[in-house]
Amino acid sequence: MFGSTLLRRSVMAVTLLALLSSCAQSPTGRRQLMLFDDKQLSALGSQSFDDLKKNTPINQNAQVNRYVQCVANAIIKATDAKYQQQAWEIVVFDSDQVNAFALPGGKIGVYTGLLLVAENQHQLAAVLGHEVAHVMAGHANERLSGNQALQTTLQVTDSALGVMNNQYRKEISGMLGLGAQVGLVLPFSRMHETEADVVGLDLMARAGFDPYQSTKLWQNMAAQGSGQTPQFFSSHPAPENRIKALSEKIPHVLPLYQAAQQQGRVPRCNKS
Repeated sequence: MFGSTLLRRSVMAVTLLALLSSCAQSPTGRRQLMLFDDKQLSALGSQSFDDLKKNTPINQNAQVNRYVQCVANAIIKATDAKYQQQAWEIVVFDSDQVNAFALPGGKIGVYTGLLLVAENQHQLAAVLGHEVAHVMAGHANERLSGNQALQTTLQVTDSALGVMNNQYRKEISGMLGLGAQVGLVLPFSRMHETEADVVGLDLMARAGFDPYQSTKLWQNMAAQGSGQTPQFFSSHPAPENRIKALSEKIPHVLPLYQAAQQQGRVPRCNKS
């Protein structure tokens, strides 16, 4: 009885997710589960950005801000019209974090720690292209939607397990949670990172930045880390895998870079 009930409910959940997943496609043609609209995501992004500005020192150096905005604006001009027409807010945060991000609602944040690792405009463009690609691909929506669907599925399964009034219920529930984390949440995030690398490489090339600098950037990033988590249990691709994948993609975007150069799209963003 328990087995047949759990199976029926699991099949229903999987079928529902499959139907919902067919409603949207990422820039690379991958099917996506999207449960939230753009207004909801923009509101969440704006609120998160405002909170960060309240709690993190903002860099006031005019040259640093001009440099970051120059690179960010060049990347934005390489996006679809929908994103070009959006009013983007670009903020440089004073922090040692080697990081940057883009949020729905047209928000870009860059930590000054990144500027020590991204050695030039091309390498900074590799990061910002990657982050803007997350927004273009709807990864925040997909992540929130996936988490909501995952929680619903686990609740249904846990309810079904309620009929098992024995010592194994807690262990089985724990195993289901771990299986969902390792088998769905983490690989899903690696998928997002890989997709953002592909779309971001395209953006930086279209904007006139040297795509070969993307691999140098991630080599610099890798040199910053130590004792890294194995890729299987990481939310990001292993650096060597990321660099290899980018190296294989660069020849495909070189024509875009060359076309940008010929059309006069040659960014001149001065770091100092």
